[in-house]
Amino acid sequence: MTDIQIGLWSVLGIVLLIYSGMHVAVALALLSFLGVLLIRDNYTIASKMLALAASDSISGYIFGVVPLFVLMGMLIAVSGIGKDTFDVANRLFRGIRGGLGIATVVANAVFAAVTGISIASAAVFTKVAVPEMIRHGYTPRFAVGVVAGSSVLGMLIPPSLLLILFGILTETSIGDLFKAGIMPGILLSAAYCVAILVTAYRFPDYVGKVNTQADSGSGPEMTFFEALLKLLPVAILIALVLGGIYAGWFTPTESGAVGALGAFILALGKRQLGWVKLWQVLVETGHVTVSILFLLIAANMYSRMLAISGITGFIGSWFGESGLGLYSVLTVYLVIILLAGMFLDSTSILMILVPLIYPVMQGFGVNFVWFGLVTVIAVEVGLITPPFGIAAFVVKSTLDDQRIGLNEVFSGALPYVFIMVIVLALVVIFPQISLILVR
Repeated sequence: MTDIQIGLWSVLGIVLLIYSGMHVAVALALLSFLGVLLIRDNYTIASKMLALAASDSISGYIFGVVPLFVLMGMLIAVSGIGKDTFDVANRLFRGIRGGLGIATVVANAVFAAVTGISIASAAVFTKVAVPEMIRHGYTPRFAVGVVAGSSVLGMLIPPSLLLILFGILTETSIGDLFKAGIMPGILLSAAYCVAILVTAYRFPDYVGKVNTQADSGSGPEMTFFEALLKLLPVAILIALVLGGIYAGWFTPTESGAVGALGAFILALGKRQLGWVKLWQVLVETGHVTVSILFLLIAANMYSRMLAISGITGFIGSWFGESGLGLYSVLTVYLVIILLAGMFLDSTSILMILVPLIYPVMQGFGVNFVWFGLVTVIAVEVGLITPPFGIAAFVVKSTLDDQRIGLNEVFSGALPYVFIMVIVLALVVIFPQISLILVR
């Protein structure tokens, strides 16, 4: 068996191991070790390659960005800010047909700007928004579909863990990736809102028998000043974290530290953070961080094994000799991502495919900030597509109403899959949508 064949078999082996239930990092490390062992036929070389990758992979200062933004997201998730942003958005869009759906999307977009984790968005708004929408007459399918569809904004609007992972894998500026995610995030949010508005007027039976009076809520009306006060803390935090990066005051790692401190102060101010909950947040942050860093170590091992096998050069030569242009190669790549999203989680897709396509895209001289946004949007689609869609599973597991099945969550999220594909096509065709804020 040739070195290239070993590399190709490793890709298939990793997919099979992950799909059979093995943790993606374990699968990557195992196949990397076996690949080098088969190629070099030397146990010492294979084991030293693993040791070197483990010591070099996460030794840089930039990797501090991972635990800091995870901690910020966890603190925001327990502080009750998700409910506050939903209340304010509901106040703004009351009286509009489908207003609670639009409020959910807007609140999710704001919440995404201080969490960066889609799972957190899905869990929070399943608890906050779904019961309210059903109580006001929205159909369960529409309610859970809005939450599942808009939860993916957490992986696009910065700070985003997927953008951080892509930046580390390709050595692309995380600050530039964060800036580039703002406009596509706003575009996707606006597209969702327009779709909800059109659906509410054109297909009222799908949305539910909702009147605008009921949609405004049953509690005391919130004044504009009260709404502003509720939103002010999170607005300051967003401006501090993202504005600091954009203005050049902070590096991404420093902005993560500032954001985590700000989120800690907010949680204390809202009296949502006792000693027990703080310990839970710190433990969960540790779990998520270790999982991500372990993935990065394993991905580094895998990239080195692919380089030794020569498969990356082979793929680049194959595409070069095939005569396919950039957009033809990109189309094939995106179709593979969309198909992979049906069976693999978003992190697995990044870890497997990005090291393979990176040398090819280098040959085309693409802007990797733009390419990173294209990749992340495509990967996001998998969060709400069956059978694996993790966001849909989180919505279902968080629901208090067990009458709503998983199939209903997936079918409710289906329109948002099509909207995401349209936005993805626009970002591919018009790169300036993502690059307009990048200097």
